[in-house]
Amino acid sequence: MSTIFTNGRYFDSGTGSRVGSVAVVNGRIAAIGGLEKARTVAGSHADEVDLQGGLLSPGFIDAHFHPMMGGLERSMCDLGSATSARDCVEIVSAFAQRNPAEAWIVGGGWRLDLFPGGVPTRHELDAVVPDRPVILRSADRHVSWVNSRALEIAGVTAHTPDPDDGRVVRDSQGNPSGIFYEGGIALIERASPAPSQSALKRGLMVAQEYALSLGITGWQDALLRVQQNGVDSLDAYLEAISEGGLKVKVTGALWWDRTRGLEQLPELVARRRRAEGKSDRFRADSIKIMLDGIPESFTALLSHPYHDGHGNPTNNSGIRHIDTAALRQIVRALDAEGFQMHFHAIGDQAVRESLDALAELPGNSDLRHHLAHLQVVNPEDVRRFAGLTATANIQPLWAQNEPVMTDLTLPFLDPSLWPWVYPFGDLARANAHLAAGSDWPVSDANPLAGMHVAVNRSSHASSAAGPFIPEQAMSLQVIWDAYTSGSAWTNHRETTTGAIRVGAAADLAVIDRDPFSNSIDHIERAIVTGTWIDGEQVWARGA
Repeated sequence: MSTIFTNGRYFDSGTGSRVGSVAVVNGRIAAIGGLEKARTVAGSHADEVDLQGGLLSPGFIDAHFHPMMGGLERSMCDLGSATSARDCVEIVSAFAQRNPAEAWIVGGGWRLDLFPGGVPTRHELDAVVPDRPVILRSADRHVSWVNSRALEIAGVTAHTPDPDDGRVVRDSQGNPSGIFYEGGIALIERASPAPSQSALKRGLMVAQEYALSLGITGWQDALLRVQQNGVDSLDAYLEAISEGGLKVKVTGALWWDRTRGLEQLPELVARRRRAEGKSDRFRADSIKIMLDGIPESFTALLSHPYHDGHGNPTNNSGIRHIDTAALRQIVRALDAEGFQMHFHAIGDQAVRESLDALAELPGNSDLRHHLAHLQVVNPEDVRRFAGLTATANIQPLWAQNEPVMTDLTLPFLDPSLWPWVYPFGDLARANAHLAAGSDWPVSDANPLAGMHVAVNRSSHASSAAGPFIPEQAMSLQVIWDAYTSGSAWTNHRETTTGAIRVGAAADLAVIDRDPFSNSIDHIERAIVTGTWIDGEQVWARGA
């Protein structure tokens, strides 16, 4: 099977876009250059794809993706479309009425900025669903909103203590208000139903089709864990592989249970082994380590305490999920066992403690450990990434002036930290290795939308507010590399994918225009029209 892509441009890693045709033979890129050369190499029976002046890109690789969560929520009580507190309540009410047999109303996607102070209460839910338990994860997945019936079934009362790694928001009488942060969510989830393996696999397939529509041909799944019902999300992938349904190329990050210690290491090794040899499109050799929370719920770990609504420092600097001494021990053990580490590090203190732990490792490690999110980073630590060969795994869509940033984050950070927020330009200038992703379904999975914000530090929706710390803008070429070859390198797939290079797998996305030849104000207007993996077209717009 041969295909020629012509009449457009192609993305050249490290450079930008170039004029040329690309020939694909037997799933590999066989020639790059003039059309006649491409026809000679591909043969007379090759299909020709007319790019119509658009761009041929390596398939995008999302370095921090939650496919099963996102896919599942599309069939659950999905609040992602809500634009007001009233919308949220109406969506819950309508879902409950359409699903009278559901014992629990489960869903998520609500935005904190839709509620005063980012904190709804159980009473809004009680008004529309008084008789069945409701549990709804926030869009960032670090907060859960529940009704009174859920509290009753879970046995959470005014006397229930906060767990070490989370918080229960309480009203003026000390009763649970219906909001749970971080590890506090487990107090409710232990009583709520967990998805079955078949449900997880369905979610994975829904997510895969959505990802392909955005030109995403691979990802790192940032959360493969064993649920409270004993179902391992790893098995959803293995089932998809056995049925021939997995098309994308995936690295799975197994969940590090922060409530346990090194005794879980043999279990992780065994789970990694179960995935070995099943498919060259899947491996499970990364470990997700959650170090802190998020600033909107005052749980990201910071070097300076949060401020209250009046600008005064509080006694809270966030939540440290893993003790620093224990973290160093964990990092050494995982590295020695050959696991890559995928850190959730939002606050500057969490970033520093991650880098400090990596700094103690032998210098010959090529496991490509990476820190995701990086919302607040001390400039001294920005300069450490390159020397430690630590990848900066960025989610650029968040770096804009929108309500979560302007209303729920910056007013509560010490002003000395403001210039350190999402320092993506500085990371690029410091030669940090960059990978990029979305954290979908926390935010839009569209790589072109993320690139637009990385370059402009604003989106069309937030442009009226102006760019957010514009000196941290990135060039389009640098962020495109991060979404392609950068993430491929982090996933140990740089020799086979992530670039348009002779001999590489033909994992490709066709864009309807060349963003490099148009105004940077229009990057997010570009759309994917077709996606190929190993030379096979796996998605087409309008098909």
